[in-house]
Amino acid sequence: MNGLYYVSSSPHVRNKLTTGKAMYQVILSLMPAAVFGIFRYGTGAFLVIAASVLSAVLTEYLFDRIAGRPNTVKDGSAVVTGLLLALCLPAYEPLYVPCLGSIFAILFVKCFFGGIGHNFMNPALAGRCFLLISFSGVVADFSLDGMSSATPLEALASGQTVNVAETFLGFGNGVIGSSILALCIGGIYLLAVRAITYEIPLAVLVSFSVFLALFGGHGLDFEFIVLHLVSGGIVMGALFMATDPVTSPVTPKGQLIFGSLIGILSGIFRVYGSAPDSASYAIIIANMAVPLIDEISVPVPYGLRKPSKGKKGIPKSAVILCVITLIAGAALSSVYVMTEDQIAVQKAEAKAASYREVCPEAADFTSDEKINSAIEALDGGVYGTDFGKAYINEAAVGVDAGGSPVGYVISVTTGDGFEGNITMSVCILADGTVNGIAFTEINETAGMGMLCKEEAFKSQFAGVNVERFTLNKAGGSTADNEIDTVSGASTSSGAVVNAVNAALDFFGTHIK
Repeated sequence: MNGLYYVSSSPHVRNKLTTGKAMYQVILSLMPAAVFGIFRYGTGAFLVIAASVLSAVLTEYLFDRIAGRPNTVKDGSAVVTGLLLALCLPAYEPLYVPCLGSIFAILFVKCFFGGIGHNFMNPALAGRCFLLISFSGVVADFSLDGMSSATPLEALASGQTVNVAETFLGFGNGVIGSSILALCIGGIYLLAVRAITYEIPLAVLVSFSVFLALFGGHGLDFEFIVLHLVSGGIVMGALFMATDPVTSPVTPKGQLIFGSLIGILSGIFRVYGSAPDSASYAIIIANMAVPLIDEISVPVPYGLRKPSKGKKGIPKSAVILCVITLIAGAALSSVYVMTEDQIAVQKAEAKAASYREVCPEAADFTSDEKINSAIEALDGGVYGTDFGKAYINEAAVGVDAGGSPVGYVISVTTGDGFEGNITMSVCILADGTVNGIAFTEINETAGMGMLCKEEAFKSQFAGVNVERFTLNKAGGSTADNEIDTVSGASTSSGAVVNAVNAALDFFGTHIK
């Protein structure tokens, strides 16, 4: 009897590593980026992080209580999701944004699929993509101390110079977790404690760099490639998002394939896409290909018979999902490529029509080098400090048949609209009188903010010569400088007033 063996159920190989311990290792690795983000951006960053983490934890706790499931909050996975999501957001988001993102990530992507270990895509990335689609104007607002400037990726796309060291350290304009140095410190820690392996990060960064070298338009330009590596979310994605053990392949070979797919997709989106920071979409698409990657990369046990010809080795659901994803991606890319030129033509026609609308006395519109230089000196930043997020796009001189100026048309964009950007043309006569305003882009709420396009609102500006307009929310104004708000749309109305005031100030400072 002493020779009997003790037999227990699997797993037979045991390890002290638990889900909770693994999650807390990830939380610890994210602390350098979180602490630096709070140091860099201040209270706003702290509040966004706190709101995101608390919303994630509370959502999971309430779901477990309602569904009668064991409380899984203690494993720390909800904290990881909320923290990762917060680090992907700007520092001064309205707090409802990180709250909604965390609720979506935990409830719809994690809990509804069975909880931790059952989600088919990274919850934090899914939450970020949800916010990018639903609140694009807010999520893309990188204001700091009331001022806004281009992110490193936006600066690169427009041909501006980007400081590599400043961006690497995290002092550029971006999300809370934009310090590549802090992210690398966290990534090295995860590698040291074997929470992640090197295959996925290496494959992502190498394939992304190779794609940029081949198709980025700059050849083997080391500085160009490094600028793209330290800009955007490629490093965070490679170290913290793509390495999620639940949504990544299980074998080293599969992880190399998975990482290479992410790097190539990120390169395609970065070079040819309209949104330069698109690592999130690349990782989510790759997440959906994981079942197929596992099927072709998991080694076959010795002696296992191959399936007969009548049976398929690869699950039909994985094949269908991959095919649908590829077709949808190809279709969207094709539509964008086919319509890009036509969209540009339509925008140019809309701008020309708005110029003629606000300055009908002009026979033609010309440019002025001095005015153009003043606009270029703004470097795409917010104009002034008293006009919200107003940007001066361009200016044209309306001339009569004899070439004499009859008015100056200034194109202004404001980011303070309720639903996003509002772009308009403002015509100002030589004596400072506003001749009229016309919109080239406005997507406000129907029946409310969209009423700013109506003549009843626009006509309040026409023929008025003042230094600045003010918004009258009470209505019934009698003063020339007071603009009655559209009922129920004070945000949209105020944005328009700020934009017109920015045009007046630019005219008075650089033209008059």
